[in-house]
Amino acid sequence: MRHFSLAIIGSGSGNTIVPDHDAAGPVALIEAGVFGGTCLNRGCIPSKILVHTADVAVQARTAPAFGIEAEVTGADWPSIRDRTFSKIDRVSAAGRRHRAEAGHVTLFEGRARFAGPHELVIDDATRITADNIVVATGSRPTIPPVIADAGVEFWTSDNIMRIDQLPASMVIVGGGSVAAEFAHIFSGLGVEIHIVNQADTLLATLDADVSERFTALARQHWDVHLAAKITSVQRHGAGGAAVVLDDGTKVAGDLLLVAAGRRPNSDNLGLELAGVKVRDDGRVQVDEYGRTTADGVWSIGDASSPFELKHVANSEARTVAHNLAHPDDLRPFQHDWVPAAVFTHPEIATVGARLQDLAGLRPYVQATRPYHDTAYGWALQDTSGFCRLYADPATGRLLGAHILGYQASLLIQPLVQAMSSGQSVASMARGQYWIHPALAEVVENALLMLPLGGPGDPKM
Repeated sequence: MRHFSLAIIGSGSGNTIVPDHDAAGPVALIEAGVFGGTCLNRGCIPSKILVHTADVAVQARTAPAFGIEAEVTGADWPSIRDRTFSKIDRVSAAGRRHRAEAGHVTLFEGRARFAGPHELVIDDATRITADNIVVATGSRPTIPPVIADAGVEFWTSDNIMRIDQLPASMVIVGGGSVAAEFAHIFSGLGVEIHIVNQADTLLATLDADVSERFTALARQHWDVHLAAKITSVQRHGAGGAAVVLDDGTKVAGDLLLVAAGRRPNSDNLGLELAGVKVRDDGRVQVDEYGRTTADGVWSIGDASSPFELKHVANSEARTVAHNLAHPDDLRPFQHDWVPAAVFTHPEIATVGARLQDLAGLRPYVQATRPYHDTAYGWALQDTSGFCRLYADPATGRLLGAHILGYQASLLIQPLVQAMSSGQSVASMARGQYWIHPALAEVVENALLMLPLGGPGDPKM
């Protein structure tokens, strides 16, 4: 039985801890799937390559509105797919080789389980012990029983991007960010999209006004079924499926994509044998420093975090790496102002409090600036995008920011910085130049519109 200073279960964000542990002793890195984790191989990165491809197609279709003669005559899906994964697969393979060849790292390819405190068994064969163990096992798609038990073929975000050919139509079960992004990707490439969602709106966890606006826009392009309960799933054609709803509606497509949320990969790890507790939703229970309920066991990312976001997992990995190296100077996770983006059409970005977090619960002021009220918005001919801000009237600081529209994920970043540094609305609006006539003026103008009053008023 080999002993290690550190054992990391999962080669996604957990892999980034390894360099910070170089001098502390030998490291075991354990991966049950493809090296690099979900984001690299079947999540954030390949999907955004495909999002940009869909964006190009959408721009071509809308080009006549700008006096440009253009059209989309088709999409070479095998070429699009192979261009995406030729890069992804090379990076994954290179990362695996780098770790396998590192003298202080032993790469184990197999499924790890706890056999006791500080002890792991890999594929029921190899046993190792470690002073510290980091659980970085990520998450996986949730499959509703009505679909799992139906015996029909279905796809998830894990494998949908590697299909052989585009279907003519697709049924997507779910209404969150994964569903919205893949609806944009495949509709942009010419696939007819049907969405079945149990909530009353799409992207229901976002700011209420953003969710309602996006749902209205989505219905202009996709067949959307809301507040829908699936009673059964049937085969439809060769490889397709028909989803039957409780009102008798049958929604059929040539391919069924299940995007109904994710669950942490905390089961089947034998956590109880190490004294590691999990929360009711399956997440590994950790404190603000990343420590589990068992001495020497830590956890990061989707396995334990309330945020299913790669940038959060990376931040938590940096924190745990520091805490492993400096046990007398522990740092807490940074979860105060966590931004997120949905790369659909239109793009959405969000940080901080939502309308439903504030209304009737605490004092706040708000301002909304439409894209079409700015010069660059005129250039875009954008009639749907907007920037919504919430601020504290007592402190003059932002409470939340929500942007729906072109380049939302870029526009929100200065707001994230201001909130993270405690900068006031007045300071942000008047303490710097805003380039005219850049699209960032939609943010500047929203700041100036906030009715704060007094010395904190950005208009003073």
